Amino acid sequence: MGSEEKILFKEESYQIIGACMKVHRALGPGFLEAVYEEALEKEFIKSSIPFKRQKKLEIYYDNEKMNKYYRADFICFDKIILEIKSVKNIPVAFYSQLNNYLKATKKELGMLINFGQPSLTYKRIINTQNSR
Repeated sequence: MGSEEKILFKEESYQIIGACMKVHRALGPGFLEAVYEEALEKEFIKSSIPFKRQKKLEIYYDNEKMNKYYRADFICFDKIILEIKSVKNIPVAFYSQLNNYLKATKKELGMLINFGQPSLTYKRIINTQNSR
């Protein structure tokens, strides 16, 4: 770990987390995920963060496109998958699921955002198969 270590999509991540914090400060915990998604969409527009909501992403197996697809809560900056949750505790399975989505869609970065606690929590998940 040195100053040469690069954080993947640092500025974009910072902007996304800032928008999420504004929404969480305004609404607090306890709403359904759909409420946070709608509020976040409004905040992304106000903050000029490019996004697509409920975006269908193709899934690949062995470099072949599958018929099934994954629907992301948000894709921001055309490269970051955002998964929105509103739960007291995030089960480990949610991290694994997002990691699998990253691998299957060949995206490099995913963020799991939880609005369900008194303080906003988030985790960046990096697809090590596709990064560099």
